Amino acid sequence: MFDTALTLNDLIFLAQGAGMTLAVTGVAVTAGTLLGILFGVLRFQLGAIWFAPLTFVLDIFRSVPLLIQLVLANAFQSIAKLGWPPFTTSCVVLSLYAAAYCTEIVRGAMAAVPPTTRRAARSLGMTWGQDLRYIVAPLATRVALPSWIGLTLGVMKDSALVLWLGLIELLRASQILVTRLQEPLFILMICGLIYFLLSFPVARLGAYLERRWSPHD
Repeated sequence: MFDTALTLNDLIFLAQGAGMTLAVTGVAVTAGTLLGILFGVLRFQLGAIWFAPLTFVLDIFRSVPLLIQLVLANAFQSIAKLGWPPFTTSCVVLSLYAAAYCTEIVRGAMAAVPPTTRRAARSLGMTWGQDLRYIVAPLATRVALPSWIGLTLGVMKDSALVLWLGLIELLRASQILVTRLQEPLFILMICGLIYFLLSFPVARLGAYLERRWSPHD
């Protein structure tokens, strides 16, 4: 018969860790998406040459492993005596990390809009802003959605790395219970199940919106 020392309080502890995971992910994805939209539009409109300095910075965030970014950011903020708590440092780094990828998602989605469609909008007397709002944005959103959903799920899983800053999110909470109860397989199975339960609705929502917005419907 299966026996475990896991208690209700331990499950509540895991739920609190899951809540922290959602909080970090929510802040990072929201801020990263807003920055990504801004940078993506600028990248598309200004071109690679004028946007080169910021592109270089974003390439750093895409190229350097996230764990190294978290450790360096935590060290630099300590040296600068900013006094950021682990949650703030984690959100800042993950937001910039998400923004770096979201920028290219937005730029690629805007580039996928046929130039003839935009010229037709201009020929009808639309301004640049109207063209962007009523023509480019709806079409680009359809193109960007699958990649954005993948980015969101990736950030949620990558948020597990913030445990190195001392933040008790889901994986760190699981590690604490494993150390105390010595039941790694069972506890990590529960941890994986919670990650699945957090990710599955996002993936299904993305699939639903993709079907709903499909031009073949």
